[in-house]
Amino acid sequence: MQIIPYNPKLKVKARQLRNNSTKTEIKLWMYLKGRQMMGYDFNRQKPIDNYIVDFFCKELLLAIEIDGYTHTFEKVADRDEMKEQRLNKLGVRIIRFKDDDVMNKIEGVLFEILLILPLQTL
Repeated sequence: MQIIPYNPKLKVKARQLRNNSTKTEIKLWMYLKGRQMMGYDFNRQKPIDNYIVDFFCKELLLAIEIDGYTHTFEKVADRDEMKEQRLNKLGVRIIRFKDDDVMNKIEGVLFEILLILPLQTL
């Protein structure tokens, strides 16, 4: 399995983010934790390289990001683009959902995630 680099200085920040999760992160986490999503193991607020992703499945090299209203600001959107490009170079695929979709259309969000997960073999 590929080794994913991370900045150890981000461990404290990731822990702070986990302890202060947004409502949307908590809601999606209820469906991802404990291998509920087709048996895949997801972590939340996971440091990768010099970034922290909201949710990450190492086995699939898949990151899930939830974008709040601040992600519509140009400066934040530019940082998101740089983050995505860097993580893609490391082999990490990123899928993004809007806060509103997680809060009000969770079934659609879960369906989109399920569509990209490979079937597990027993």
